[in-house]
Amino acid sequence: MLRFASSPTGDMHIGDLRVALLNYIVSKQKNEDFIVRIDDMDKEKNIEGKDQEIADLLSLFNIEYAQIVYQSQNFRFHSAMALDLLHKKKAFACFCSDEWLEKKREEAKAKNRAYHYDDACRNLPAELVIDNTAPFTVRIVRPDAPIVVHDKIKGDLSFEPDAVDSFIIMRQDKTPTEEFACAVDDMLSDVSLVIRSEENLNKTPKQIHVRNALGYEKEIEYAHLPYILDEETLSVKSLLEKGYLPEAISNYLISIGNKLPKEIFTLDEAKEWFTLEGISDSPARFDMEKLKQINKEHLKRMDATELSRYVGFADADIGELARIYVEEAGTTQELKAKIAPIFEPREIPEALVKPVTRIKEVLQKAVHFEAYDDFKDYLTKETNLKEENLSKALRVLLTNSEDGPDIANIYKYLKNYIGEIVK
Repeated sequence: MLRFASSPTGDMHIGDLRVALLNYIVSKQKNEDFIVRIDDMDKEKNIEGKDQEIADLLSLFNIEYAQIVYQSQNFRFHSAMALDLLHKKKAFACFCSDEWLEKKREEAKAKNRAYHYDDACRNLPAELVIDNTAPFTVRIVRPDAPIVVHDKIKGDLSFEPDAVDSFIIMRQDKTPTEEFACAVDDMLSDVSLVIRSEENLNKTPKQIHVRNALGYEKEIEYAHLPYILDEETLSVKSLLEKGYLPEAISNYLISIGNKLPKEIFTLDEAKEWFTLEGISDSPARFDMEKLKQINKEHLKRMDATELSRYVGFADADIGELARIYVEEAGTTQELKAKIAPIFEPREIPEALVKPVTRIKEVLQKAVHFEAYDDFKDYLTKETNLKEENLSKALRVLLTNSEDGPDIANIYKYLKNYIGEIVK
């Protein structure tokens, strides 16, 4: 089992989508189920509807999942396993106040030392614990030996007991902390491999320690993806709104820091050759220009009718017309801005008013011409315009612009709209 864990507390960012994509690909390669887990334990920060938004985005990117599970549904298991650790003296009640702990942190900071809990409550006599009515958290007993993380990208990483610490697993309100809930949930779902961002690396030894303390014998593999620099402000929605295709975004995110057999590919193609071991251990910078270039290539590959829908039509000819403009417009938003003026009222430059008017008069009486050369020859003969004036006026008339792609190529896909344009 592989999983994608996401919190319904904000927009999905491109780093999150990258994690979802790679988990999905590897699940297919391993022929294992892939689930989506909504980490919804932080009730105050949860935003209504964000869980459905996560599901909708995954579907848009063709990321198939077996089911969606909610972390809050496992709360009774979190509580039961915390109680089990308390009974086995692998966890203890901590009555230290927030003020006291903050004082200890400040003391460690003043001495330029990393803060570690001093286990002040670990060995309290039973009668002091039973009779104590003060609020308390539950802390897990720190490990006796280093915790080794076997990472498929970074290799073996060792964490000393103090780095793991006697960390809190249940808060004073008796809700589980992220590290504890995640460790338990991965056990319950029988997760075999966790692929996630490097920012979660320090949580991993804590989660391994929790499972060790609970006597869970299955080893869960890990792969921590290096940071994508400058990605924290990029939501998936913002890229879609700017006109980047899901296929292109997926292509780029899978490409980041990876060894590729080809630059442009589909999600299905990536399943054939992707390996976690091929990912570089170094951070990579998010390159918008690279994404735009990939987006252009996917626009070129798109079915003409489908492409036309992105610019407001359902006509293969307009799709082919749009494809001509792809080199000048790297996103569907930019592409629509190129196509829309063709069907809008013209603002004719003063120097071209007379030739444009003459061409319109001739075209309103003309028959349909299939070939551009026949069309142009007819206009040349009927308007008596010189080549330069005819070409400039015709371009403005057909495209509502004084420059752009070869007018002969444009005519090929606009010929059926001439009557609408010149009326």
